[in-house]
Amino acid sequence: MNGSVVARNYAEALLLAAEAGGAGEIERYGQLLDAVAGAVQADERIAVALESPRVAKATKAALLARALENLAPAGFIRFLQAVVRRGRHGLIGPMAREYQALVDLKLNRVHAGVTLMEEPDGRLERQIVERLREAIGKDVRAHFRADRSILGGVIVRVGDRIFDGSVRRKLATLRRRMLTGE
Repeated sequence: MNGSVVARNYAEALLLAAEAGGAGEIERYGQLLDAVAGAVQADERIAVALESPRVAKATKAALLARALENLAPAGFIRFLQAVVRRGRHGLIGPMAREYQALVDLKLNRVHAGVTLMEEPDGRLERQIVERLREAIGKDVRAHFRADRSILGGVIVRVGDRIFDGSVRRKLATLRRRMLTGE
């Protein structure tokens, strides 16, 4: 079985555990898993300790429990301990990505990359998110960035779809039409 399938299976199991804890736990488990994945990636000592065959799996599980005891629910800690006992700690990052994808699917949510010429204010962000929600029919989590090269307008990327309403593209289209006589 390849790593992405295994990561997806673990993410599904964590989602079931989170649902058992209540509606608020779904997002919280995702945040905790992202934090653990980030810590493993950012601190080489954590990764080495988890990967070392010299450190007993029971010791690794105890270290996780101690590190997270006041920060995470018991169900989440047990999940991580099971991941470590089964030697799947190298898949924590992919598990976090799979978990977020499952949560997005469950909550009917999409992520949209929104590029504007300048950083938007809060009012403009809310307007864009509302229009995207109406157009797509799903809850939208927009990720804004500024790029002066688009000259104005907006570019929205949702999954593999791109909606380019930039002034730069409109000028390029106008130029092409003028040159080809369309």
